[in-house]
Amino acid sequence: MSAETPSVAAVDPWVARDVAVVWHGFTQMAAYPGNVPITVERAEGRELIDVRGNRYFDAISSLWVTTLGHRVPELDAAVIDQLGRVAHATLLGNGSRSVVEFAEALAAVVPVDDAHTVFASDGAVAIEQALKIAFQYWVNRGEPGHTGFLALGDGYHGDTVGALSVGDGGFGTSVFDPLRFPVLRTPGYADPDWAVKAIAAIAANAGTLAAMIIEPLVQGASGILVADPEDLAAVGRACREHGVLLICDEVATGFGRTGKLFASQWAGPDFRPDIICLGKGISGGYLPLSATVASRTVYEGFLGEDLGTATFYHGHSYGGNALACAVAMRHLQLIAEWKVLDHVVEVAAHLATRLDQLISGLSGVAAVRQCGLMVGIELAPPAGAERWGRRVCAGSVGRGVLLRPLGDVVVIMPPLTSTAEELDRVVDVLAESIRDVWAEDAQ
Repeated sequence: MSAETPSVAAVDPWVARDVAVVWHGFTQMAAYPGNVPITVERAEGRELIDVRGNRYFDAISSLWVTTLGHRVPELDAAVIDQLGRVAHATLLGNGSRSVVEFAEALAAVVPVDDAHTVFASDGAVAIEQALKIAFQYWVNRGEPGHTGFLALGDGYHGDTVGALSVGDGGFGTSVFDPLRFPVLRTPGYADPDWAVKAIAAIAANAGTLAAMIIEPLVQGASGILVADPEDLAAVGRACREHGVLLICDEVATGFGRTGKLFASQWAGPDFRPDIICLGKGISGGYLPLSATVASRTVYEGFLGEDLGTATFYHGHSYGGNALACAVAMRHLQLIAEWKVLDHVVEVAAHLATRLDQLISGLSGVAAVRQCGLMVGIELAPPAGAERWGRRVCAGSVGRGVLLRPLGDVVVIMPPLTSTAEELDRVVDVLAESIRDVWAEDAQ
């Protein structure tokens, strides 16, 4: 433990209690107290409030999950109403009304033909389900040679072993490399020829691929790397032409982040993934829920005799939780009722202008990348400077805007209902924080 840890913990009793019993993911606990974390007690609208009453605009949507804000009365009511019915009933061999109703609503809007949904509780598990479905689909067809997966460089699909395998590492996960299975990998969106190279790999390896997995339009965890929709469409056509299943990981991009309900829709109406994975914003940030949505063609590949080998032998205890599906259903309705997608397009344009005016030209900024309300500001620290992303975000938190970096990329991912004035506040605060950190190091 670092030397500064005891004194900081002593000053903040909540941090002391925290480190005594909680192990935070993606966090070095020896350094945790020294990073001056906030301890959230409650929320109002798009602000989080800590145990001392300090307010912070939630500019990361609580790790990209909160869409309409916190304590939305209509979503609160949906949870309360479902509590008066049943909190959870297993889907293994039986049905649940709120799950059926949400699956029907999802099937009506997701860009998957005749959709059938397997539910889980986290995005990484949705990916695991998709990988297993794609693999077994070919086994059930009597073509077990389709065992490989094509994935992109800079891709990120979660932290479970299968998701790590199709992901491109990073975030200190190399320790788990011996557990990862090998995949065929072509360059990600940072390469302008990524689509050409992916299409060539599809054509050359179609006979052995179970599926290609891709984050449509935006590679989020790699710093908001953005693709051209036409390139995405071309890759989709190649998968169809060569009979390779296409898995779209929309855990981060789904439910409005890019200005359409699903990022796949930017590639046009003919872009129809075989499987889509959903999570994060699916329940508006209220309850853990994820979904693996498969086309009828894939689904029918698992039909057969009772207890037969064609069955998809996979399921989780809380998969298809009734409370989560009830609030997800109301959330989907509110996106339409409130015209949230139109609002995202409008405020995203405003945000782009403000970023260009105040951030793009700053010393210490290498690039600004944006798609809808997904923004990555790549920092360019002066020689010898360290922990810039952490320090810039700490400066922003100290000014009342909650941000979290991906290395030296600051991500802005505000709730979809954020106002232009709130986004102005985020940009103003970030600009001040970058200028302060630059002044500290550029001596």
